[in-house]
Amino acid sequence: MSKGIYNVPYPINETVLSYGPGTPEREELKAKYKEMFNSTIDVPMYIGSEQVRTEKKVAMSPPHDHQHVIGHFNFGTKKHVEDAITAALEAKEAWSNMPWEHRVSIFLKAADLLAGPYRAKMNAATMLAQSKNAYQAEIDASCELIDFLRFNAAFVQDIYGQQPESSDGVWNRLEYRPLEGFVFCITPFNFTAIAANLPACVAMMGNTVVWKPADSQVYSAQVIMELFREAGLPDGVINMVTVDGPEAGEVVFNHRDFAGLHFTGSTGVFRHLWSTIGANISKYRTYPRIVGETGGKDFIVAHPSAHPIEVATGISRGAFEFQGQKCSAASRAYVPASLWPEIKEKVITDLASFKMGSPEDFGNFINAVIDKNSFDKISAYIDFIKEQDDAEIIAGGNYDGSKGYFVEPTVIVTTNPKFRTMCEEIFGPVMTIYVYEDSTWAEMLKMVDETSEYALTGAIFSKDRYAVVEAMKVLEHAAGNFYINDKPTGAVVGQQPFGGGRGSGTNDKAGSYINLLRWTSPRTIKETLVSPKDYRYPFLD
Repeated sequence: MSKGIYNVPYPINETVLSYGPGTPEREELKAKYKEMFNSTIDVPMYIGSEQVRTEKKVAMSPPHDHQHVIGHFNFGTKKHVEDAITAALEAKEAWSNMPWEHRVSIFLKAADLLAGPYRAKMNAATMLAQSKNAYQAEIDASCELIDFLRFNAAFVQDIYGQQPESSDGVWNRLEYRPLEGFVFCITPFNFTAIAANLPACVAMMGNTVVWKPADSQVYSAQVIMELFREAGLPDGVINMVTVDGPEAGEVVFNHRDFAGLHFTGSTGVFRHLWSTIGANISKYRTYPRIVGETGGKDFIVAHPSAHPIEVATGISRGAFEFQGQKCSAASRAYVPASLWPEIKEKVITDLASFKMGSPEDFGNFINAVIDKNSFDKISAYIDFIKEQDDAEIIAGGNYDGSKGYFVEPTVIVTTNPKFRTMCEEIFGPVMTIYVYEDSTWAEMLKMVDETSEYALTGAIFSKDRYAVVEAMKVLEHAAGNFYINDKPTGAVVGQQPFGGGRGSGTNDKAGSYINLLRWTSPRTIKETLVSPKDYRYPFLD
């Protein structure tokens, strides 16, 4: 039990290192990348106190050099999922009864380890496994994860400090119990920080976890497990399994003690999992918590008053950083005809200056997309565009998968506001632009709202404050994260809690106390200090 009221160190966002020429972090990261590129690892599953290996090994290769093997991970079965659930449930009592300050101190230590001795290794792993350049790896795998761990620790304190009022003769209390059972976490390839945060924030609230990382992110997931274990995370609190998704789901979603799903991934998969949980609802001890962040068709809207160079830069950065493989990446833009010539010239100039290749070369702004499935999907979209009469490619449009899965950043201009690539999520370096007549501003805003099923991020560029207010109102439900005069990416923990609605998820805002509350089951306690001894009330006299 806690024996005091403790204050978590006040969190401050981690400083992003520059990795500029001559800096020590640049040299350290280059050396670590080279060392890891030229080594191989064997990634086990982490189940309770065991590191489990199987006869089935899956090769891991960098997306930018897919013939080069940097290791293998061990592919499991339903039995391993069952074992992981058992381990999570066995660890539950001791972990949930651990005083909260000791739980969060483990993750605070992990943050400091990551800020120091693990930084280069985590960044290099992300560069290798997910083909992120040094800067994108730094802001994701190091800074955002450090921020998640530190800010969530402070949010835990804030949550526990939220207590009800008490009246005369009564002491009211609220305790934030962990959920009854285990939580299943499914994480994506694109952000190492998300992969770590989904199980970590759940565990901070006293829950135990079965975690399934994406196959294409297992290499950096191994470093996450190393980090947590060195920080002192007890066995069985976070159990990592590498198994077939449907097989894992068959075990998890039929288990009586399934208590929650923390998910980031595609909208289609999330809807399927939700329907499965709903069909099995009578099997569970409690109603499971379902938290998900899914797809996006994120927009940039430019008002005629906008600065054209600012809009163009928002497109170049917002659409093409990390090859457009961010759920927040801009993939459709609405540009007024009066500004289009200048915006077009700047965007084409920007793209012509992009260098593309391995993240080992720090001069490369663009790297590879994650795997062959993604490469084939994106290239199929590009081939489709080339055959259409109502759209044209004005930049990019080429791809080459011979050595790595490289797709040129591609800009499309369409005369059809409901063109396929204005509506469908591509998850790659493809931006579609619709040029509207300045006089149709109001109608265009309604069109933005109605074009996509998603509602994750969006941006308005305007120097006219009335236009900003109008856009915010019309697009009120079109984006959970709304940006004014900035690209619609780059949410910072503690500053812009992240999440969207509609087809983009449950909007439970990662990077805020809101998400952590979902992993608690509060209990209200009323203690009467002097109990009555007569049932009669005064009105009876």
